[in-house]
Amino acid sequence: MSVAEGGNHAALMDRIYRRQRYIYDFTRKYFLFGRDRLIAQLALKPGARIIEVGCGTARNLVKIAEKYPGVRLYGLDASAEMLVSANRSVAQASLGGRTKLVQAYAETLSPELFGESEPFDAVVFSYSLSMIPDWKQALRAAVASLASDGKLHIADFGDLKGLGQPVELILRAWLCLFHVAPREELLTSLEVSLEKELALLPGRYAFVLSAGVEQMQKCL
Repeated sequence: MSVAEGGNHAALMDRIYRRQRYIYDFTRKYFLFGRDRLIAQLALKPGARIIEVGCGTARNLVKIAEKYPGVRLYGLDASAEMLVSANRSVAQASLGGRTKLVQAYAETLSPELFGESEPFDAVVFSYSLSMIPDWKQALRAAVASLASDGKLHIADFGDLKGLGQPVELILRAWLCLFHVAPREELLTSLEVSLEKELALLPGRYAFVLSAGVEQMQKCL
């Protein structure tokens, strides 16, 4: 992504979420399925370093901290507006001492963005790949930022093919209003290479994946 493209995308995200961030967590629970399932299967040890790419309001990071005491939390988001809400959520949960949030693009992810030199133990994409322009580069950057025994965790929209064509078309049109595009190419690759690590939700509405570094490299 060029500097100009990056700036345009950040501005777009801010326009979308400037007001939505106030109702984001309340409304998204009705259609962003699989997020809590992803959190439940993280299996993080105390001291583990986990980053969420596209952390939004920090809803997931707070829930991760509640389930896995002692983990170190990192969050990245392109939207400065969303990070206002994220910082507030982190402060309200008294997590400021073990959380770092930065505004940046997923395609540029690295530990150095956070002033760190050690790789992450886990990287989470929760309904963010479908909004990242260069999602392939975002995945490559994520894998490069992981420790050799680290894991990549994804929850996102599927190809919607099991919902029936009328419902699929309506849902795709609605998602398009929010600049969301299901990554069908990614899902196809995962079904071929990582079928055992992949869980499809009913109607192929969404999928949840947990995979290691070497496993993910098969799909990149």
